[in-house]
Amino acid sequence: MKKATLRATYKQKRNALTLDDVDDLSLQIANALLQLDIWDKSFYHIFLSIEEQKEINTDFILNILSGKDKNIVISKSDFNTYEMTHFLLTDATIIKKNHYNIPEPVDGIAIPSEKIDVVFVPLLAFDKQGHRVGYGKGFYDKFLSQCNPETLKIGLSFFEAETQIEDTFESDVTLDYCVTPKTIYRFNCSL
Repeated sequence: MKKATLRATYKQKRNALTLDDVDDLSLQIANALLQLDIWDKSFYHIFLSIEEQKEINTDFILNILSGKDKNIVISKSDFNTYEMTHFLLTDATIIKKNHYNIPEPVDGIAIPSEKIDVVFVPLLAFDKQGHRVGYGKGFYDKFLSQCNPETLKIGLSFFEAETQIEDTFESDVTLDYCVTPKTIYRFNCSL
């Protein structure tokens, strides 16, 4: 299938989930992440969930990261340049929703992309080759291309992999893993 079709299909599938489904599936994903050998790193980038879009509830992963005393990095999006600025999440961080309902830090301690070790990547759909479909603005492709080649890119999905996304580009950055409630997919990585 093509990205536009997948985008529409998976938005619909996500909309059909109840809030209890979202929480249950999100907890299963967080528990599955504990099986990965990724917890010896320092800087972990995570997205803050857009509840209105029924995105994965990342609170469970935030709790794991806090419990392991990791540096948590969150982003602010610039819809003029389609770039993100990254900030360290601290007790003093003020979070506000932007006009797209994305929870974002107001400001804080800036963290360069190259310093981030692990990125938990939001997505609508993905395929068995590690390609992903997001909302189509290119924020994450731009951000992930600025990270170190060793940075682990971990997609999080309520749903299983598609066989193949037909219209991928060379500039699309592939995932190293994608974690669903039932499966851990591994791509391009030896871990």
